[in-house]
Order: sequence, then C-alpha cells, then structure tokens
Amino acid sequence: MTAPASNRSWLKPAAIGAAVLAIAGIGFAAFSHQPTAPDVTFISIDGQKISSQNLRGKVVMVNFWATSCTTCVKEMPQMVETYNKFKDQGLEFVAVAMSYDPPNYVLNYAETRKLPFKVALDSGGDLAKQFGDVAMTPTTFVIGKDGKILKRYLGEPDFASLHVLLQKSLSAS
Repeated sequence: MTAPASNRSWLKPAAIGAAVLAIAGIGFAAFSHQPTAPDVTFISIDGQKISSQNLRGKVVMVNFWATSCTTCVKEMPQMVETYNKFKDQGLEFVAVAMSYDPPNYVLNYAETRKLPFKVALDSGGDLAKQFGDVAMTPTTFVIGKDGKILKRYLGEPDFASLHVLLQKSLSAS
C-alpha cells in the first residue's frame, strides 16, 4: 500500500537537498586537502645537497625559474627582497633552475646578482616532475613547517599576499 502523493511531496526536495550537501562536502574535502611536498634532494650550484626532509619544521619557498624567462628575471629582485625580509624569521628559499637552463648561465646569473638564497639545478628535470610536472616558469611553492604545500603560484606572485601568507606561516607554531 502506497501513501497518497500529497504525503510524499517532501521526499523529492529532501533527496535533492541531501545530494547537494553530499556534493558540497566532497568539494570542500577536495579543496581543503593540502598535498605534501615531495621528498627530494636539491643539488645547489656549489654542489651542496639540500634534503627536503632537513627543511621540515621550516617554511620553505621553492621557485622554479629559468634565466631565459623574462618574468622570472623580472620577479627575482622581489624574491630576493622577500627572502631578505623573512630569512631571520626562519624562511628557507630554494631557486630551482629548469633542466633546459644551461648551468653556466645559472651560475653566472646567481653570482652577478649575488642571490642570497640556495640556487639548485634540475639537470634531469626530476625535481620539476616530482613537484607536479612543473612546465611553466616561474612556478613558486610555499611549503609549511609540516611539509604541506600551502600555495602554488603560477607566474609572478602577488607579493603583498605572499608576504601575508609567509608572516602567518612563520609565526605559526
């Protein structure tokens, strides 16, 4: 025996409401998940090995760039300013030159501009692959003390909002 139609009229809106809430919950979970930065070892231009494991507990910026990238060259002075502003609060910074960038160009650029942070070479392209197949430069990652990627910037970041994020992340315990 079925109930009259007038008694079932609430079923359809309730089912739609439940479906919308379920989809919203899935969407929130997907967007609130912060991926963990890959476990990698950077090789600096002076041959120093920098393990991402050794950077845990610190806020880290990883900037993929190239000497042939005009936006990278344009943003680099502001990257230097950002590093200098936050390094005493514990910011670590690794500028990773793309695999197609000739090492002698990278070395010359870093030396003539006196880059104050670690500059690494991605000779085989492995680092770019492990960071999600980075192809566009500049691409910058901000990694929290817990190793989670807090933000990925494609292109030149909005430095004011980047500084807010860094300040918040560096002051978090």
